[in-house]
Amino acid sequence: MRLVVDASVIVAICYAGGELGRLRGHELHAPALLPAEVTSSIREAVYRGEVPLAQAAGALERLAGLLLTYDTPGAHALDAFTLAEQLGWAKTYDAEYVVLARALDAPLVTLDGRLQRGAAGVARVIGPAATEAEPPVAAVLERRR
Repeated sequence: MRLVVDASVIVAICYAGGELGRLRGHELHAPALLPAEVTSSIREAVYRGEVPLAQAAGALERLAGLLLTYDTPGAHALDAFTLAEQLGWAKTYDAEYVVLARALDAPLVTLDGRLQRGAAGVARVIGPAATEAEPPVAAVLERRR
């Protein structure tokens, strides 16, 4: 099954040793901005003292080894801009994931509750509120703890 994964899911996977859990076997897609978002999130965790540098380096190595299909940069820029406007979002980052999920007719998998709530009416979203019913996100959450 095709799935669009956001940065929150990939950060969790990278910290969990790169183990995909029940996401294994699925065709994972993401906007081209995902590696920059994941890298920034990991750097921020180091900066705040939440993650040791060695653990961050390992997470970044795992990011490089993940098999993800990235969308063409800018391919959906106008659609993301329009969707962000429609949903009242100041930035288009989250809209990039939603637009890609819609374009691929695939669910968006996220651990970001705000994104799940915001996109619920415009895309199929598997998120933290569904962790009991949706094994892919539950598996990632279990490995993160």
